[in-house]
Amino acid sequence: MSDDSFIREVNEEIRRDQAHALWDRFGPALLVLAVLVVLGTAAVVGYRYWDETRANRSGDAFSQALKLANDGKNDEALAALEALEKDGYGAYPLLARMRAATVKADKGDVDAAVKDFDEVAADTKIPSGIRDMARLRAALLLVDHGTFADVSSRVEALTADTNTLRHTAREALGLAAWKEGKAAEALKLFDQIAADDGAPRNTRERATLMSELIRGSGGVS
Repeated sequence: MSDDSFIREVNEEIRRDQAHALWDRFGPALLVLAVLVVLGTAAVVGYRYWDETRANRSGDAFSQALKLANDGKNDEALAALEALEKDGYGAYPLLARMRAATVKADKGDVDAAVKDFDEVAADTKIPSGIRDMARLRAALLLVDHGTFADVSSRVEALTADTNTLRHTAREALGLAAWKEGKAAEALKLFDQIAADDGAPRNTRERATLMSELIRGSGGVS
């Protein structure tokens, strides 16, 4: 046997001994780690499937409830939305809660609709943007079915220059003021909307028409 062959055999034997030693020391831990990785991956994939399945099921139920409402089947729509409020997943229970209030308003039960929107607005667990939307929805209903004070108590805070809902909030408050004979206050609100470059075009046009109507009525100087 040559010296080179002998040296190679010795090196291979040393490597085998080192590999056995490493396996004896770390092998069991590596096996456990491998099993944990597999189980963890399976758990993540399983959770995602479960999560998507529940979300898809709730989404389908919400779509069906909307179809019932759009078809004028309000009682059936309410039953479907109430079931989704109880058993839905993700954001769908809240969406169902808001839509159910609208369906009640469509049925003519404005008091119940306003009550539902007010409850959403008062629920601190709900994101502030949705709570503000609920306040606005209640106020819009109360323009025709409540007083200026009713509308103001819900949207006064939303009329601030920095609020994204300010245009519709000001319009609701302006209409309530005009309805109650507060012409000067209504004019101020409509002029604010008309002068706001951030307001949607249709909203600005309506505000301009209302401003002209109020000035033309002679109710303000």
